[in-house]
Amino acid sequence: MSTPRATDLVLHRASHALEVAFDDGSRFRLPCEYLRVESPSAEVQGHGPGQKVLVAGKRDVNVKAIEPMGNYGVLLRFDDGHDTGIFSWSLLHQLGREHDVRWAAYLAALEAAALSR
Repeated sequence: MSTPRATDLVLHRASHALEVAFDDGSRFRLPCEYLRVESPSAEVQGHGPGQKVLVAGKRDVNVKAIEPMGNYGVLLRFDDGHDTGIFSWSLLHQLGREHDVRWAAYLAALEAAALSR
């Protein structure tokens, strides 16, 4: 199976969401907060397994700019100043497919740490 490639990207600033369509027919509407807390940057993911940082307080974050990165993805510049980590098409597709599970785990981790969105 080949890696899905994005065919359309629409930033919905008012609703703080990025809509991504793929050549396999799938389409996902990904909240900016979700993208921010799942950023592929080392700042969020760490430098190795088990080093992911729990990012809190991003309920109202938005994407202020989208920059293409070759043919493989985009750099999302968030309005909280975070602008590292390239979102590959493969990662965006995965984040779309796994949204419900990942979001529930994120909310549970916030609650366990007594942190808020």
